[in-house]
Amino acid sequence: MQSQDVAQRPAPFSPTGPVVDVEQAEAALVEHYPRLVRLAYLVLPPGLGRSRRVLTAHSLAQRALPRNRTPAPVIPAQSTGRDGDPGYALVRLKVLRTALEAGLPLKAKAWPKRAQLPPLLPHVWGLKLFPRSGGADELALDQRLSTLSGPARAAYALRGLERLTDDGVCEVLAAAGVADPEGAVLEAGGIPAQYGLLGSPEFDPCSLQARPTDLMRRRQHLKAALTAGAALLVCGALLGLPGEGWGPEGAAAPPYARNPAAQAALDPTKLTRMPPTAWRSSARTDFSVWPARGDLTDDRALLRRALAVWARPGETVQVSVTPGTLSGGPAGPPQLLYAGTLDAARVVILYDGLRIARYAEPKDGTQGAALDFARVDGAGRAEAAAVVLGRSDGNVRYLMAPWVEKAAERDLVKPGSGAMDLTLTDGVTTPLASPALRAGPCTSWNVLEVTEGGRTRMLTDLGELVPARLTTGRPGSPGDVAGASALRAWQPFACSLGTMRSAGVRSVNAWAFNEQPLPDGSGSAAWVCTRAETWRGGGARVLAQFHTPGGAYGAAAAQAENVPACGARDPHVLAGVLWKSKAGDWYLLAAGGRETASVRATGGVNGQARSSLLTVPAEQGAQAQLKGSLKDGRSLRGLR
Repeated sequence: MQSQDVAQRPAPFSPTGPVVDVEQAEAALVEHYPRLVRLAYLVLPPGLGRSRRVLTAHSLAQRALPRNRTPAPVIPAQSTGRDGDPGYALVRLKVLRTALEAGLPLKAKAWPKRAQLPPLLPHVWGLKLFPRSGGADELALDQRLSTLSGPARAAYALRGLERLTDDGVCEVLAAAGVADPEGAVLEAGGIPAQYGLLGSPEFDPCSLQARPTDLMRRRQHLKAALTAGAALLVCGALLGLPGEGWGPEGAAAPPYARNPAAQAALDPTKLTRMPPTAWRSSARTDFSVWPARGDLTDDRALLRRALAVWARPGETVQVSVTPGTLSGGPAGPPQLLYAGTLDAARVVILYDGLRIARYAEPKDGTQGAALDFARVDGAGRAEAAAVVLGRSDGNVRYLMAPWVEKAAERDLVKPGSGAMDLTLTDGVTTPLASPALRAGPCTSWNVLEVTEGGRTRMLTDLGELVPARLTTGRPGSPGDVAGASALRAWQPFACSLGTMRSAGVRSVNAWAFNEQPLPDGSGSAAWVCTRAETWRGGGARVLAQFHTPGGAYGAAAAQAENVPACGARDPHVLAGVLWKSKAGDWYLLAAGGRETASVRATGGVNGQARSSLLTVPAEQGAQAQLKGSLKDGRSLRGLR
């Protein structure tokens, strides 16, 4: 595809600008190296695999340094700021040109260009390097970019990273040798303009993760003579040791010994499968009693591929891991929860007692498998109610627990609109809108409502394999979001769930810890604390919110991470907000929980109240520090 859009010979600089010395080009390359490498990574063809794209991007950026004085191109990038440096314009153009050349197909009667060959340097022996995985939005953007031609990816990157206009992009592409710059810009326009995501770790080749290469293949490529010599040296060293000769590792087997449990974990015939009615008599009610469902549970080839990819994901596999989750292979045969066809993919869901692993491959047999992990140790009946099977076209589909009797879709922002029933087919729901995939302003927040045994629970998709459970009430004894009052309590704060995406969230509780009369007599405002607990224990996120009468949404007054406030261990909280009355007067409003005996403000606003509520006149933009004391004498600091 790229061969039709990129000229086979480099286009000359026309017109030329000032002559750039090698030292000037080197200074620009060193200063803007991360930006240049990111640009090369975005333009390189996705078929190379993430690891080779990383090394190739670094190689192209390093080879962009000219050998002697070179005239710089006169292109729009030289108009303002950083891009006014002709040295930067020169190395950027060379990086862009060679990245486009790397996507050209090899021809039988022509020597390949250097950019089309694997890079000699940099190179890391025995390791695969690839950028850190981003969230659902970054993954979706990467998949969309992979459908574009090389020039179109370059146009999108120049728009997003370099902030060039369409005319400027066309001039740069033309200088880089693109035959149809306008067509490339038009093609790039078919992708949503999510330029802010280009700065995420998903597209950062300078912030990397490391994995081993194919260990079995590396071992097979060792020469027999070297292997025999190493074995003789090891045996001689062991014989020379005192005692039993085991050395510092005791009775450990040699590192090349095969582990029977690890071998069994790759055998699809040894997968654990639970009977359909096991959950009815089991003492446990979690993922361990889910039956195997789907139309491909007997497809051994599919199951073998899923297990092999779990143990050794290749370079072309998109791997995502929730924070605090290990991504290594299973220690023994895992449990099969699902294997079936979902939309345009074949999906396998596995469970090893600690993690849920989701393997997906295109149904048409093309490259592009995905592997997702989520930590679920300690899951109970409520947390093990659903698993995400797949997301597409802004929708999500779930695999429900066998004890779920009914599933429905409900909008938290519109609690009075009612729930829309979802059809369950062998435990799989019909598609429902996913808030994790939505971009733009928050006007709705659709959640999954499940019913079992006469009990209703709310679950929300936060971009991970397992939806988060929503609760309401005092920390330590929260209840499920069920009934009109609980739905109304969550309504103003539903959109704040967007700040908790892709953080490994297990549950989110909303607790109305106080109510404060407004000083202008317009009613009383509610103070609500939302706390997101994670599967890993740490990283809990706390958000204190302030909701005035008639307001559509709550306002974030304070937030913190890794604090006990609003939690079961310490439910106490203190927060404040600057509030403007309808008459234009400003006030500092602060509130603590019902057990708060006094509140004091210092700094830009001074005041004190012998109760859990504080109202003090203030100036716009004033900064204050809050301190309080509890009825038992303990001190309390304001949440920041």
